[in-house]
Amino acid sequence: MRRIRLRIAYDGTGYCGWQIQNNGISVEQRLTEALCELLGEKTEVTGASRTDAGVHALGNVAVFDTDSHIPADKFAYALNRHLPDDIRILLSEEVPGDFHPRYCESTKTYEYSVLASRIQIPVKNRYSHHVYQPLDVEKMRQAAKEIEGPHDFSAFCSAGSQVKTKERTVYRVDIEKQPLPDTWGADVPGIAGCYELKIRVCGNGFLYNMVRIIAGTLLEVGMGRRSVESVKDALESGDRSKAGPTAPAKGLMLVKIDYMEKNGK
Repeated sequence: MRRIRLRIAYDGTGYCGWQIQNNGISVEQRLTEALCELLGEKTEVTGASRTDAGVHALGNVAVFDTDSHIPADKFAYALNRHLPDDIRILLSEEVPGDFHPRYCESTKTYEYSVLASRIQIPVKNRYSHHVYQPLDVEKMRQAAKEIEGPHDFSAFCSAGSQVKTKERTVYRVDIEKQPLPDTWGADVPGIAGCYELKIRVCGNGFLYNMVRIIAGTLLEVGMGRRSVESVKDALESGDRSKAGPTAPAKGLMLVKIDYMEKNGK
């Protein structure tokens, strides 16, 4: 029996999330169906991150076990022939049989995209959260520093989480401001001066809705609705009501998961 690891990219717009559910089609369901069609047998998939409905991924990870003689690196090409256009396998490789995508030590990186403009831009709407007002990016960066480090993130976790502990370590939170190209309409009042923000959060693990709540809280700081100090206060309180709102799912992307392999890589 061989264990195959997949790196998966998907547009989460049309899915009820990663995990198989009764209320709609999930990414895991489509991947499982593709494996069954390819291998001619029922195959179970184990994913690293159970992304929510509407959340996208460039680097989610999943594994499955098989007796197939298909070369490990060929599974990506073979599976993509059975998958819809909004799901793609970017990489397939064989890993040790005891590798588990959720329990092996890893670093996860998420990115939340925000478009700040007076008029919504349709071609950006699918993958970013739109705000109508300028943001104080420097204050957002100051607040982001409060989130870095080991903390109890109870205040940044939605109800329904069943984890044993809410202690996590956020290694860094970077906020990058990216002006849109002049060719997009520098002479149009509704677009002139608009920009995108990329809020990139890197840590050893995340709670239910944690990154979206971090994004929602930082956006409130940027809009002047809360102070930088209030972020620290929310963390120390452990009270969900003290943090900001859960930002919409469409702005969130799981960028990558880096594993600490047994050989130290």
